[in-house]
Amino acid sequence: MRKQNRIVVAITLAMVSLLGIGALGLAPAQAAENSRHITITGTGTINVVPDAVRFYPSVTALAPKSAEALATASKTATAVRAALKAEGIATKDIKSSNLSVFPEYSYTQEKGSVIVGYRATQSFTVIIRKADTAGKVVESVVNAGNENVMINGIVPFITKGSAALEDARAAAVADARARATSYAKLLGVSLGKVISLQENSAPSYSFPMLGVAKAEDGSTPQIDLGEEEVTVSITVRWTLN
Repeated sequence: MRKQNRIVVAITLAMVSLLGIGALGLAPAQAAENSRHITITGTGTINVVPDAVRFYPSVTALAPKSAEALATASKTATAVRAALKAEGIATKDIKSSNLSVFPEYSYTQEKGSVIVGYRATQSFTVIIRKADTAGKVVESVVNAGNENVMINGIVPFITKGSAALEDARAAAVADARARATSYAKLLGVSLGKVISLQENSAPSYSFPMLGVAKAEDGSTPQIDLGEEEVTVSITVRWTLN
């Protein structure tokens, strides 16, 4: 009686196993075939010369009264905007990023901290869409604001990043396929169809180190654009034949 029970249980388990494979839509042979696969990570990197520049100028003024400091800074800011527009910078590419007025102090051993006036500052983020004109734009802004202008930074960047991304993705796919083909050859098999492809993270950009140097005539600064790396990493899985 016990032996019969064992036989019934064994047959039931076998049927459940087959039904499970059928529910997945895979015949036993197909399931075995799909278990043979190779997974490879590929990386594609494209070097691109930036075609635009973000420019961060500020205007500042010190005066005995806060209203006077603000008025002077505002007057300088108006001159800077005019200079930017004269260099072909569109209004949409000129954005105020900060405006502040605060007391400024001087410290001495005898008197300690003493207020010397009020400092007004207005900062801008400017997009220069023609990178080769960046030096001339910087020069015009400095000339317009004279001693009341500060340059807080310049960062080259790519405005047409989609084309660079496509090239980086193509390079990543080629890299993954070359690696997979090499491993398949070493294993004595061949690549089948692609089962899955995953982009591992958002495409990354590495910004170049930027130098600002004087041009040969000693007047207009030269903006060194360098190159920007656009990198894409993917993971691809192939079946093996």
